[in-house]
Amino acid sequence: MGRNVAIGIQSFSEIIEKKYFYVDKTSFIKEWWDSGDSVTLITRPRRFGKTLNMSMVEQFFSLDYANRGDLFEGLSIWKEKEYREIQGTYPVISLSFANIKEKNYEITRKKICQILTDLYADYTFLMKSDVMEASDREFFHRISPDMGDVEATLALHNLSKYLSRYYGKKVIILLDEYDTPMQEAYVDGYWDELVVFTRSLFNSTFKTNPWLDRAIMTGITRVSKESIFLDLNNLEVVTTTSNKYATSFGFTEEEVFDALEECELSGEKKEVKRWYDGFIFGKQKDIYNPWSILNFLDKKDYRMYWANTSSNSLVGKLLREGDRRIKEQFEILLDGGVIESPIDEQIVYNQLRGNERAIWSLLLASGYLKVLRFESIIEVPDGTNPKYTLALTNREVRLMFQNMIRDWFMDVEGDYNDFIKALLLGNKKVMNRYMNRIALNVFSYFDTGKRPSGEEPERFYHGFVLGLIVDLQSRYVITSNRESGFGRYDVVLAAKNPQKDDTIIMEFKVHDPDDEDTLEDTVASALAQIEEKQYEVDLVARGIPAERIRKYGFAFEGKKVLIG
Repeated sequence: MGRNVAIGIQSFSEIIEKKYFYVDKTSFIKEWWDSGDSVTLITRPRRFGKTLNMSMVEQFFSLDYANRGDLFEGLSIWKEKEYREIQGTYPVISLSFANIKEKNYEITRKKICQILTDLYADYTFLMKSDVMEASDREFFHRISPDMGDVEATLALHNLSKYLSRYYGKKVIILLDEYDTPMQEAYVDGYWDELVVFTRSLFNSTFKTNPWLDRAIMTGITRVSKESIFLDLNNLEVVTTTSNKYATSFGFTEEEVFDALEECELSGEKKEVKRWYDGFIFGKQKDIYNPWSILNFLDKKDYRMYWANTSSNSLVGKLLREGDRRIKEQFEILLDGGVIESPIDEQIVYNQLRGNERAIWSLLLASGYLKVLRFESIIEVPDGTNPKYTLALTNREVRLMFQNMIRDWFMDVEGDYNDFIKALLLGNKKVMNRYMNRIALNVFSYFDTGKRPSGEEPERFYHGFVLGLIVDLQSRYVITSNRESGFGRYDVVLAAKNPQKDDTIIMEFKVHDPDDEDTLEDTVASALAQIEEKQYEVDLVARGIPAERIRKYGFAFEGKKVLIG
């Protein structure tokens, strides 16, 4: 039997001292230190070992861990004599924003101030030191959860000064999950306020700080330089497409297979790969999510471990509120296909809504998409951006999104299921009853445009199509807004077994009182369009009998729907 697998422990020393299962990532220390970079920002998806690696770096360099070389004996970094000599020799300031997930700016700011206050409490011994001048002690006393912006944004800058004077050595600063408050600020609508505060804090900490030796920040996304890193021209950014530190976060396939051997699970390699492989960092393929692997080693059962560790509120918001094109592309991904898009790794949160490139970039940074291939900048015409071929990362991610879509319809789950049953049975009267209930409750959830809810049904019906894909893809090939005949249909459910199930064509139209007197006229117009555009042509050409094709027109007026 292998070593005990402990779940959720993020302290390096605890894992080593208790001899829990650990994959040696200490080579990251050497690679980072040898780089000589002043301030390094490393982005990786959640649960990829960022916090554990930051704990490892802190305990390697910090004076608080002087003479604790025993923690690193037998690991790769301890083979290097020059590194053995610098273990435990630096003042290190370490903090995390991982738990700052608040609903408004005031509480978020106060929580950051509380973290800074707690940090200062660890260094009260400085107050008795002769390195502190009267003005320094006065500033120290002003640090509190209710401190002003001046004190808060200068707190790390001044603490660096005090520690550097005391120890006669510049400090190392480690900030874990720097962007967690940013994501919450975007979701809950206080982005602009937080950006101003954070930009000032980061500038004084990482840019205009003569007492800083080096720093590492980690996060999921690379927030745009214009947002909070405007003055940080000393920032080395390492994203999921960078080759630096490619194997330092996450498990390589060799590491995973060795772990399966150790835990007597070597027969599970193929299935583990199907569920948990798929991440690509730089040129390094076959990176596995460590959270899922550790849980599998512990429980020996296939589940959605990583996908269930977050509310995914930002991802859900962007997909749910996205326009027709975004939902169409996501339908392709959910159905196992690939899409092509340029990628911009600098996330501009306040430009995310409706920005297709930004949304796919965020999903890539978050680990939900993987890059299958990409164009080189020298291969594309001047003035254009290279395109990346993207797919959902693995089975675990696909199941996560399927569950997310089901949750969208949770408030009307009974009505939705009854509508699906009526649709399959061809019961138009029941379809109308339940679709009106669904539309009444769900329309506003999807329609976030400037028009009154219901005047633009595209967001609604594409969300509806995603629900169909989740629930009916075992029986139907489901497509939307594809060319057929002489036009583009809205939705087609092509039966995989035409002898058993009818194929269904749906056309959606908004009632226009200038063109139609009643909803019944709008339904007739939708049905006429199906015939005029000959949407069934491609279906018949694929061998589906014309008599097994049903056609429905959906007429929308506000939140009222009529199906004919």
